[in-house]
Amino acid sequence: MSAAKTILITGAAGLVGCALIEELTAGSEHRVVVTDISSPPNLPEGVDFRTMDVTGGDPDQVIGDIKPDVIVHLASIVTAPKGTGRDFAYEVDVIGTRKVLDAAIKHKTKRIVVTSSGAAYGYHKENIKPLVETDPIRGNQEFPYSYHKMLVEKMLAETRESNPQLEQVILRVGTVLGVGTENQITALFHKQRLLAVRGCDSPFVFIWTKDLARILKRAAIDGPAGIFNAAADGALSIRDFSQILGKGVLNIPAWILKMVLAIAKPLGLSQYGPEQVRFLQYRPVLDNTKLKKDFGYIPELTSAEVFDLWKRHAGL
Repeated sequence: MSAAKTILITGAAGLVGCALIEELTAGSEHRVVVTDISSPPNLPEGVDFRTMDVTGGDPDQVIGDIKPDVIVHLASIVTAPKGTGRDFAYEVDVIGTRKVLDAAIKHKTKRIVVTSSGAAYGYHKENIKPLVETDPIRGNQEFPYSYHKMLVEKMLAETRESNPQLEQVILRVGTVLGVGTENQITALFHKQRLLAVRGCDSPFVFIWTKDLARILKRAAIDGPAGIFNAAADGALSIRDFSQILGKGVLNIPAWILKMVLAIAKPLGLSQYGPEQVRFLQYRPVLDNTKLKKDFGYIPELTSAEVFDLWKRHAGL
């Protein structure tokens, strides 16, 4: 049994944050302090909430006040909310992480756990399948989330050199899926026909929300430091989704899809431009061997089982 710790969570109001709070407070003696713009719903008794905007002066003030042993940094923008854009996402993802890191170093936090993403590897034709943690982090400038995660990982690498006393656990997370998850990826599965780029498998590697919460809990309490792909076993192709959902597939050549999106986006007929085709063509497939052997966690659900769980609760 590890000694009781003070654990501070940023971005705690999201689905992953709420799942982590549940895991951390289940029979745990650790002090949990959660932070976000607004409080997570149904906060368990004994959990402290502090308002924290990572883009302002809050990180130094709140982290300086709490002096946590561990920070679990979840605050990030996958898709910028309406009325905002790339600049806002950069402020949260990159500037916000810088401020949290600086405060952690200043106030002598012992460990920081950061949710990076498989998207940090980038969507590239040359990507090896599956990708391991020693493969290059290249991101894609045209995809803000992917590009920002690459910048954050470079920042973390520099910090490991300049401040080795701050332990780091970096989780390159697959597509998070669980009961109630709805986002731009799950929207693809609600369509009458599934969209595919001709000649591409477009594989998806999932991780169950609860599995990710348990990985984060271990990372915060007694897991080893390091970089780990956080993904379930297996991957699902568009053909697999077609069979599971009983839906047809609209196979479109990449050049035609790019042309259509290049016309549709300026006209307001699509939120996506031609660069989005790469998102379907070259999806990163994550190897989770290091997660299982070195980190010591075996995901409970495979990618196929996670998708089946989501599908049943989504009414598909």
